[in-house]
Amino acid sequence: MNRRQFVHTGAAAYASQLAAQTKKRVGLIGTGWYGKCDLLRLVQVAPVEVVSLCDVDKRMLAEAAEIVASRQVSKNKPRTFSDYREMLNQKDLDIVLIATPDHWHALPMIAAAKAGIDIYVQKPISVDIVEGQAMLAAARKYKRVVQVGTQRRSTPHLVEARDRFLKTGMLGKIGYVDICCYYHMRARNNPPDTAPPEHLDYEAWTGPAPMRPYNELVHPRRWRAFMEYGNGIIGDMCIHMLDMVRWMADLGWPTSVSSSGGILIDKASKSNISDTQTATFNFPEFPVVWTHRTYGHAPDPQYPWAATFYGEKGTLQCSVNGYDFKPFGAGQAVSRKVVYELARYPEDEMEPALERHVAPAIRHHMLDFLGAIEKRTKPVADIEQGHISTASCILANLSLQLGRSLRWDQARQQVVGDAEANRLLARPYRKPWLHPDPATV
Repeated sequence: MNRRQFVHTGAAAYASQLAAQTKKRVGLIGTGWYGKCDLLRLVQVAPVEVVSLCDVDKRMLAEAAEIVASRQVSKNKPRTFSDYREMLNQKDLDIVLIATPDHWHALPMIAAAKAGIDIYVQKPISVDIVEGQAMLAAARKYKRVVQVGTQRRSTPHLVEARDRFLKTGMLGKIGYVDICCYYHMRARNNPPDTAPPEHLDYEAWTGPAPMRPYNELVHPRRWRAFMEYGNGIIGDMCIHMLDMVRWMADLGWPTSVSSSGGILIDKASKSNISDTQTATFNFPEFPVVWTHRTYGHAPDPQYPWAATFYGEKGTLQCSVNGYDFKPFGAGQAVSRKVVYELARYPEDEMEPALERHVAPAIRHHMLDFLGAIEKRTKPVADIEQGHISTASCILANLSLQLGRSLRWDQARQQVVGDAEANRLLARPYRKPWLHPDPATV
């Protein structure tokens, strides 16, 4: 039995074990694109009952309720809420999934932890570093299992690559890792500001973030055009690759982070995230260097969003679509492609906007999460790992903003000798929302 068969068989066996257990009652906060992707993968692998959905977009919420009712075994339609606090106050959830825009991750996650609920929260976990510190503190204080949606850690072909080439030493000593994204994913247009649609509570959608005039780039799904709601392409795409490298090579915190770039080409768009950025994450073991560029061609068209490990015995390229290992000297090259699992989960083919190549990874990630809940252990993408990867990306953006390298003290959770940078570790919340404090969650 090869590694891929073992992973698949192990997941299937665990799913059958779950079938004999009491159904977990599940709620979802944020019923947009990835909220439904995550929730419906959970429904595929475990006998859960989705009892509650929450969103500030009435139309999106109603559509999600219909979809969930059609997909879960009971065919029950979940209750719907516009305020996550009201949903959590029902005190009838075992698990909550949080798939809101990034600026709305921290407060619901901390509230769910206080309510005694186990949590699956999308990446990046936070928009500032103190939020992440508070989320980690809440998870530990209330003894909650928290899985972060960095599902590269559960991607079958990447598990195989880690075990076959890094754990065995086939790469030899690694000296450098390149991570990148060359997708043309930055909004290029400049639509006029308008009144928000009637079905969207824009005041609640904005929440603790700075208030911007409503614009069609904000909702749905394109809010990453603005730094007010997230951490740009570094926070969206780099975190996946950086977290994957950290997991595969067993890396902790970087000792320093530096970054350069900005909006160098597309200055006309309303979007305020960088179109060009390079960041160097210096780990004790080796540097990891990120590059994104939203124009031009990718240097390697087969790996436009990827990580490349350069070792003394070979090179390993990894992406969501597969991997390639090329040894130096004697030895055999190895290539793998993602396995879609469409025969077993035919509904994947009919689900709108689903990243079908990522669906197996989400399913395995959900199974790992459920296993950790049963055993009360840390999942593969525990909140602490999500905090490290998220904070590292935020430090890169702060380095770009300040124009200097930042040295990080992981014990004190501060930038070394830089009062200005440390003031930026927490950004102001819009009233009446209160920024969480790690010491008092």
